[in-house]
Formats: sequence, C-alpha cells, structure tokens
Amino acid sequence: MFRHKLDQLAAHSLTRRLTGLSSATGPTVQFSGRRVILLSSNDYLGLATHPEVVQASVEATQRYGAGAGASRLVSGTLPPHQELESTIAAFKQTDAALAFSSGYLANLGVIGCLIGRGGLILADRLCHASLIDGCRLSGATFRVYRHADSAHVEALLRRRQPGRPTLIVTDGLFSMDGDLAPLPELAALARRYDATLYVDDAHGTGVMGETGRGTIEHFAMESAIPFHMGTLGKALGSSGAYVAGPQDLIDYLINTSRPFIFTTAPPPGAMAAAAAALGVMQHEPDRRARLWANQRRFSEGLRRLGFRLTASVSPILPLLVGTAAQAIAFAEQLLAHGVMAPAIRPPTVPDGTSRIRVTVTSEHTADQLDEALVAFERAGRTAGVL
Repeated sequence: MFRHKLDQLAAHSLTRRLTGLSSATGPTVQFSGRRVILLSSNDYLGLATHPEVVQASVEATQRYGAGAGASRLVSGTLPPHQELESTIAAFKQTDAALAFSSGYLANLGVIGCLIGRGGLILADRLCHASLIDGCRLSGATFRVYRHADSAHVEALLRRRQPGRPTLIVTDGLFSMDGDLAPLPELAALARRYDATLYVDDAHGTGVMGETGRGTIEHFAMESAIPFHMGTLGKALGSSGAYVAGPQDLIDYLINTSRPFIFTTAPPPGAMAAAAAALGVMQHEPDRRARLWANQRRFSEGLRRLGFRLTASVSPILPLLVGTAAQAIAFAEQLLAHGVMAPAIRPPTVPDGTSRIRVTVTSEHTADQLDEALVAFERAGRTAGVL
C-alpha cells in the first residue's frame, strides 16, 4: 500500500527525501564531503550558532537536564521557561507570554481556545499548514479568503449571521511568498465587525519592525493587535514557540490549551538559548542591518539575471518556476553548482507555482552571495529556467 502511494507521489515529482549534512547550519554547510552555500535556512540572524546562544543552552542543559520530564502542569516549571517568557513579554511589550514546544502545536492549541463550534473562521488562502489544521480542528465553520484581500474578508463578514463569534486568521509574514498580510486593514475590519484577529508572526519576529519585534511593529499596530503567536526556531535560532499577550489570555491558555497541557515542556536548553538570542539580537543590531543589506544585494542580483521573483519584502526570495518537475531540476542543478536551495512544491504551494525558496541571512558574505549568483545563472540556463 505504501509503495503504491509513494509511486503516485513520484509520478507527479512530489517525493521528498531527507538531506544529510555533516556540519552545523550556517551560511555554508558540508554536504557529501563538499562545501555548499546554504540559501534555505530560516536562521535569519545567524543566532543558532552564536557563542552566547550555544553557551546558554549548554549551561541550562548541564544544570536542568536534557529534557523537562513532563508537562509543566504535572512536574512543575523550570527557571529557563519562566525566564524566557518574561524576556519575550518585555521584548514584545505585552503583559505575559507562554512557551509551546513548537509553532505547529501553538497554533493547534490557541485557535481552538479562541473559537469553537458555532463560530466562524476566516483564514488567508496562503496561511501556514499549522493554521489551517488549527482552524479545522476547532470545530468552527471555516472559510478561506483570497490572499491578502481585505475586501474579500469584509464581504465574508457582511454575509455572516449578526453576532456570530468570528476569528480572522493570518500569517504576518508569509513563509512561501515573503510578502506581508495587510494587518492595518484586517485589524480595522476586526474592530468594525466585532471579530478577533489572530496573527502568526513566526517569520516576522526578529526580522520585521524597527527593533525586530515583528510584523505588528512594522505596521505600528501593537496597541491594536493585543496578542499574537511566534516561533523560537527561526530568527531566534532555537526551537519552540510562544504566545504573547494579556495576562488573562495566558492564564486561559494554561488552563485550556490541550497541546500545552498534554505535551512535555520544551527542553530547558532550548528555552535558555532563545532567551539568550533575544538578548544578542537587541545588543547586536548590526545583524539586522547586514540581513537587509544582503537581502537587497541578492534580490537585485537575481532580478538582473532575469529570474521571476514574488513581490517579497523580506529575506524570503522565492523564484517562481512552474511545475514541480522543473523546480526539482533547477534545485538539482543548483546543488551541482554548490548552492543548497530546495524546490518547494505542492501541497506546500498551489499547483503551477512550484519554486526555489531562497533565504539570505545576516551571516552570508558578499563574496558568498556573488558566488551564489553565478551558480544561479549557470543552473538556471542548464535547467531551462533562464
């Protein structure tokens, strides 16, 4: 049975395989005994290997152990978890925060606490899979609106039954297109129609906004959007996730969010690493400056070569290719020329929009980016993309 299903995936160029590396994530990695430039990591600020972040993880692991042992409601909560939550709340300028084991679990656990059967959810068509699954599991009626189309959201709100509980769900920064949700318009609609807006800012935290507080800061909407979710495994270089917001919301989630209640707490080392990363990010603002300089250099270079990019305003630079087979061929040629940037195919993206998802970081050097541009030109011509 499984072989038949795998053969069906292969027939449509949709088979996935794990790629083994022999070095830590970074601007370059060791793959099959050779150095390749990594252009697919979400470690936007290079904090996963920062000495202070690594040391914080090591010290917390030595002091508290490799694992938390159980749910925090069962065996107690450790200092690294509490310290991280206090650090996030202070950074995000909210009353409190709550750590989850992953962003996927956070979205599954929060959406169902915000709305249930009898309610209505309106979600962006390009929302992350964890948001979609959280919407489905909530039991509420689930409707999808056109990507970043606030007019479509309003049309759906106008047609709903008066007084029906409604949740608007969106990514802040969309992970496969690199564009932003229209948060000011969505927040205004939520106020006008007495709905709640839930923002997943996984890719915005540490990247967007004047101080890196995220997409909500970027739009100066922090007073209008009182709570949101984000992850620790991207710009913060660790693993896990958080929800930041009013104390009453955090207390409510502690008492009702099943993925929080029934999951072993994140490892102490991961929590200490994320807290240290927040500190590094704030006292080394040049990392964000380098990130945006690299984003400009590489996006301009790709466009000069003639590649078709999405309307990205972030370090995520997707090159639209078309079919899954074309995207795989391009990715294989890139790897042959010393660049790791995988093909993104359905169901991650819609049919006909397969792409190479490029991400730059603060730690890529100008020489590495220029070397990668040469590889993209050669691979693009060989694969028939240019």
